[in-house]
Amino acid sequence: MIEIHKDIENNYLLITVEGEADASSAIHLDNSIKESIEEDHKIILVDCTKLNYISSAGLGVFMSHIGEIEEKEINFILFGLSEKVMNVFNMLGLDQLLTIKSNKEEVLAGI
Repeated sequence: MIEIHKDIENNYLLITVEGEADASSAIHLDNSIKESIEEDHKIILVDCTKLNYISSAGLGVFMSHIGEIEEKEINFILFGLSEKVMNVFNMLGLDQLLTIKSNKEEVLAGI
């Protein structure tokens, strides 16, 4: 089960992801990210502090949008990944392809 909330704060879009991004719920995450990219937001932050689990399907969502994020020059930043979730990103090298920060404060200091 996954819950996704989108809020516009200051000059960025904040996507909050809660629960588990697995094969059955990854479509919801994909749709949310796809809509956000299509809405032409130039700064998209993804709050993963309440993301408990991510499967290969969930990781695939992020991988599938990397090209479009780069093409549209979107500042796309994930933050708040638990150690367990971060390890999965690291194993697949996604930490080299996506911007990942420790917390929201660190993100806001850099944008």
